[in-house]
Amino acid sequence: MNVLAGQAPAVRVWEAIAPDALPFERLMAEQTPTILKGVAADWPLVRAGLQSAGAAMDLLRRFDAGRPVVTFIGAPEINGRFFYDEAVTGLNFAGRREPLTALLDAMQPQIGNVEAPSFYVGSTDLDEYLPGFRAENDLALDHPMFAQHLASIWIGNRTTATCHYDMSHNLAVCAVGRRRFSLFPPDQIANLYPGPLEPTPGGQVVSMVDFGAPDFDRHPGFREAMAHAQVAELDAGDLLFYPAMWWHHVEALAPFNVLVNYWWNTSPGFLDTPQLTLLHALLSLRDRPAPEKAAWRSLFDYYVFGDAEIPAAHLPEAARGPLAPIDALQARRLRAQLLHRLNR
Repeated sequence: MNVLAGQAPAVRVWEAIAPDALPFERLMAEQTPTILKGVAADWPLVRAGLQSAGAAMDLLRRFDAGRPVVTFIGAPEINGRFFYDEAVTGLNFAGRREPLTALLDAMQPQIGNVEAPSFYVGSTDLDEYLPGFRAENDLALDHPMFAQHLASIWIGNRTTATCHYDMSHNLAVCAVGRRRFSLFPPDQIANLYPGPLEPTPGGQVVSMVDFGAPDFDRHPGFREAMAHAQVAELDAGDLLFYPAMWWHHVEALAPFNVLVNYWWNTSPGFLDTPQLTLLHALLSLRDRPAPEKAAWRSLFDYYVFGDAEIPAAHLPEAARGPLAPIDALQARRLRAQLLHRLNR
């Protein structure tokens, strides 16, 4: 049981939102996790899942392109928590590639079995692996901010995606079963005790805290994180919005669960991922003497985290170079300069 269930404040809920009039601009302006109740209630997959797990599986099989998907399988003893082994040098589950239908065929006889293995398919591209699915089951994403977005599907039994963050904004539809999201603002990172940069259970750094049985002696700051948590309880057909970089712990609570999510960013595509900057900062900054680090913090505040117009405001336009707003051409120049210097 998640210690936050029934304890942390609930994520705000908006009722009676029309599926073709989702308030994207307000959500992005307020940057607050929000449940939009029943927005996807009319999806055929949602209706099938309310009939039975088998009906939902049959609908998914209809769209299966036969391409192998990445499947994670854990022993019953992990209780659905895909995580590390005891030494934190490996993982407590195994991965394999197989057609989605093969996974569903393996899962279906185990529905309702409390000693079943844990089955999980994460972040699988809908258009590539389930072509045609979105023609019947989709959100109305006609806003310009969704010009570049990724639609994915997540399938499994009672599983837990350990607390982590994503670099994109997210619209998450609970399509089959029930989901619980425990959400934390980005500034709670230290109180969530991030694990190794690699390996990771699913590609992102995860919290080392066991939300079912927190060890407050090892992770005392988690009490503070709990004070900032919000919990979203989702039924089939509900939609959850949460902003980029928010930490989220995701529990699938029914014997069979499907989530469909949409990731997008509002930053230009030519910008590099800040994750690369973080890795390079570990290499170039972290182990310098404290006075130097303090000086570099001031430089980063001035050039990067402060008002972007100030560093170049006193310079002639022709002399601003990368201090001017970055465009695709300037991004290519900066990338080439970095690669040249890194490869010296």
